[in-house]
Amino acid sequence: MSLRPKLLALGLLGVVALSACGSTKSSSSSSGAGTVALVAYSTPKPAYDQLIKAFNATPAGKGVGFTSSYGASGDQARSVLSGLDAGYVAFSLQTDMDKLVKAGKVATSWNSGPTKGFVTDSVVVFVVRKGNPKHIESWADLVKPGVKVITPNPFSSGSARWNILAAYGQVTTSGGTTAQGQAFLRKLFANIVTQPASGREATQAFTSGTGDVLLSYENEAIFARQKGQPVDYVVPATTLLIQNPAAVTVGSPASATSFLDYVLSTPGQTIFAQNGYRPVVPGINVTVEGANDPANPFPTPAHQFTIAQLGGWKAVTDTFFDTKTGVITAIEQQKGVPIDKK
Repeated sequence: MSLRPKLLALGLLGVVALSACGSTKSSSSSSGAGTVALVAYSTPKPAYDQLIKAFNATPAGKGVGFTSSYGASGDQARSVLSGLDAGYVAFSLQTDMDKLVKAGKVATSWNSGPTKGFVTDSVVVFVVRKGNPKHIESWADLVKPGVKVITPNPFSSGSARWNILAAYGQVTTSGGTTAQGQAFLRKLFANIVTQPASGREATQAFTSGTGDVLLSYENEAIFARQKGQPVDYVVPATTLLIQNPAAVTVGSPASATSFLDYVLSTPGQTIFAQNGYRPVVPGINVTVEGANDPANPFPTPAHQFTIAQLGGWKAVTDTFFDTKTGVITAIEQQKGVPIDKK
């Protein structure tokens, strides 16, 4: 039954391993079974490279060609809306998928399956220098004087929005008020030293020597360690569950649906898990190189909250990221950071 409707780079190796942050395109050969145009946010590129190869080795994937484009989640969604060819789309945020649904490019039933349209989970973590010299263990440590923080730009990157909402929610879901949560965000942004366009660019900046701590996906921290980068990561006691959607577009070839089915299969989810993503289907038990505990790579945080507990995506987007009235818009304007109002 189909499951469709569900981290100073140390030499050339580090640079190559952390490339492909921006929008890039590649293809695998086709032999007449159709071509799938894959458009995705930046960080899962290594996983999708492996998934495509594994899919092509199956009967359903034999001869299927792929083109691919990777970049910041919001930028990718806008590109598809502007005409970029896409048969399979994967974003950091559900709101980016919702834009395509509204435009009629993705069916309204995209999230009706067992996984509600999500193909991977993760959590927000702190990526730190090897040995954690700044002793970063809690959210309070991020706002101490002199701590230099990196997070992507929230007006292009989905990763950034997850990070910001995690910082806010760790206050409000632990007994704090809305005002206290927003006050924490202002303190945090005072310590942010750079805001790259995407999650992968933020990782590159950190591994190139910028900052003391990187706010990022757990899977991105694991990826950096797998590539030999001298970093550690901390899963804070209170953190946000990240859920990443994928779907096929209206009018896409049948092979795009077959690929999505494979992504949600046990072999597909195993590949994602090996790349540091938390599986969205049960029964995926793997050893994950680069994880803090490879044999138990995805521990449940003491207090894990969701976007729903913050009011849902529409509410948080309006409150924090509206380009005229948003809380983050005002903070960024005070810092002199340009707001992309596309």
